[in-house]
Amino acid sequence: MSLNFDHHPQHLRRSVLCLPASNQRAIDKLASLDCDAVILDLEDAVADEEKDQARANIRAFFKARGKADREIIVRVNEASSRHYDADMALVLECVPDAVLLPKVSAQDDILDVAVFLSDNDAAETLRIWAMMETPLAILNAGPIAEAGRTSGGRLDCLVVGLNDLRKDTAVPFDPARTYLMPWLMQIVLAARAFGLTVIDSVSNDFKDLAPFEAECVQGRAMGFDGKMLIHPAQIDAPNRIFQPSPEELAEADAIIAAFSAPEARGKNAIAIAGRMVERLHFEQAGRIAARARMIRAQMTNAGKKA
Repeated sequence: MSLNFDHHPQHLRRSVLCLPASNQRAIDKLASLDCDAVILDLEDAVADEEKDQARANIRAFFKARGKADREIIVRVNEASSRHYDADMALVLECVPDAVLLPKVSAQDDILDVAVFLSDNDAAETLRIWAMMETPLAILNAGPIAEAGRTSGGRLDCLVVGLNDLRKDTAVPFDPARTYLMPWLMQIVLAARAFGLTVIDSVSNDFKDLAPFEAECVQGRAMGFDGKMLIHPAQIDAPNRIFQPSPEELAEADAIIAAFSAPEARGKNAIAIAGRMVERLHFEQAGRIAARARMIRAQMTNAGKKA
């Protein structure tokens, strides 16, 4: 039995901005930002003495939140932390679009939280995202991703965390990410095998945007859906790069038109502009066109709000 699942994301996740939930000023600016999704962080970015206030800020944000125009994800502290229970109680109270679990190392880390959510009657819309930031996470990437296809598993998205991975493996910083490449591709492969979205790691230097843009180009070429960000200045590049180019969209439209013609009915391969194109390319073209429609719809909605 094949374990390949079609990759049909329901949400745009080109730019996923992570903000410390303790930073109320940053939260207040969210309405003016064009990022596709927002992570309100209770973990690394929030000092111990600020955790209670950060949870209060999230509670107030959801109480005042109007019609959802983007995904909101809450990153909780790891399960061994003394803050975890309060974080998960907050998740049940506020019902974000997803809870992001740090330091995931095995499939059970996902399934245990899925059971907890189900036992507490959490809405099915409350999904799970997983930080892939430990050596064990890389070794277990396949089984972790498979949780997204386990009944009640809730897993939707894998997010790479290179800061922790570099620390745990002693791989030094390298702008080309040369020695991290096999691990990054392993995460992408696991996500694709089970139909999940996969988000590339943060870039810590938010002032020098040229290397950041190059990293976005590299991430898209590797198959990532988007980029995790730490500053609003980083939003523009992934929104441009993690979308179909005009050339890709034109080619996709040509393939769709050719396979939709009556004479192509029932054929698994046809010639287009001197090139043999298979039906699998037709399916891929459909995904590209769908993604372009999602982006256009989002831009239209943003224009109406402006």
